[in-house]
Amino acid sequence: MPAKNNLTKKANISASVREIDFVTRFGLIWDSLREILGIMRPIEKAPGSKLTSYTASVTLQSGNVGEGEEIPYSQATVSPVAYADLTLEKYAKAVSIEAVEKYGAAIAVQKTDEAFLNELQGVVLDRFYTFLQTGTLTSTESTFQMAIAMAIGKVRHKFKLMRRNITNVAVFVNTLDAYRYLGAADVSIQSAFGLQYIKNFLGADTMILSSEIPQGKVIGVPADNIVLYYTDPSNADYGQLGLDYTVQGETNLIGFHVDGDYKTAVGEAFALMGMALWAEYLDGIAVITVPIDSVPAKPVYVVGPVSTVETDATLVAATLNKSTVAADDTAKVAVASVGYNITPATDPSLTYLWQVRAKNGTVWTDLTSAYTGYNTAELTVKAADAEKHYRCKVTASGSATGTIESDECTVAAASNG
Repeated sequence: MPAKNNLTKKANISASVREIDFVTRFGLIWDSLREILGIMRPIEKAPGSKLTSYTASVTLQSGNVGEGEEIPYSQATVSPVAYADLTLEKYAKAVSIEAVEKYGAAIAVQKTDEAFLNELQGVVLDRFYTFLQTGTLTSTESTFQMAIAMAIGKVRHKFKLMRRNITNVAVFVNTLDAYRYLGAADVSIQSAFGLQYIKNFLGADTMILSSEIPQGKVIGVPADNIVLYYTDPSNADYGQLGLDYTVQGETNLIGFHVDGDYKTAVGEAFALMGMALWAEYLDGIAVITVPIDSVPAKPVYVVGPVSTVETDATLVAATLNKSTVAADDTAKVAVASVGYNITPATDPSLTYLWQVRAKNGTVWTDLTSAYTGYNTAELTVKAADAEKHYRCKVTASGSATGTIESDECTVAAASNG
């Protein structure tokens, strides 16, 4: 009986099983890493594309515009910071016939393929860790726990000012710092493809442990700010050069080819890839410095999902109920909500102190009893402060600790009527 129609025969398969296995495993690794970090699907770029991050800000003008008056423009500033080109990079390894004879193919070929794959993955991750250290949201904190809290709080505060939502925040810490802090605590540290991480820890959705992060540094970045760029190795006309790379899947992150060199009796493997983990906003990366000797071994009580731990609760956010308020001696603005890295066991004690800065100023001044509610959750505005800005400094004590400044509220322009 003849073979059925459309049977895939040996002649139809141009790539070896080894090539398909290599590129498939590489793609699965990056699918898993993207899931761990919470980032979206990769974005394809042409070879030579410039890798660029941005800093963004908007100075919002008053929306209190009289009838028939010209509406003022709000000044938006987006400053690009270019780093490097996204290029295809070429890698190769070779295994001699003597190595196969001595160790067998399972070790000489398969194990070195696995090591080759891990090193290629490490190239992309190491560059990403180095890039993260250029983030511009910086501060110095006294404790490791406060550094983590401020890394999260700073990026959440920044993205709120940018009117952008955050799904989750990833925190990157040095491996030794993390283990010194954890001590002998029973915390579930997960491992996948050479990446160590903890889920839902001290307010971080994911905490990545890496020796590539310097000791004494805690880096926070929203998953929404992380992008995986790649160049498809199969898009260019490499076939005209006699080069044939195997790719696999919808997103061809890497090309792989194996060949035998009969002149030297070695098996050669070639990889072609252009990949970069990047952050869209440089001022959406928090880099917090903490003295290394302030990272003590400490019992930790959080395992798996965040639970209620009184001594670990830290104030990380405060939000006002308005972004603009009328220039009126009876108008009010209030603290609408506060946030913690984990839920306090009981309601903490909160103290408030409102501050003001000039329309175009940068210095914040504490208000006094001349303002009604200056040390409460609700402030009564002064008409004389038209076009100035208010914020509230909130301090927690008792079942939670920490001090945080709220977002800003702008006083509208004074009425002409």
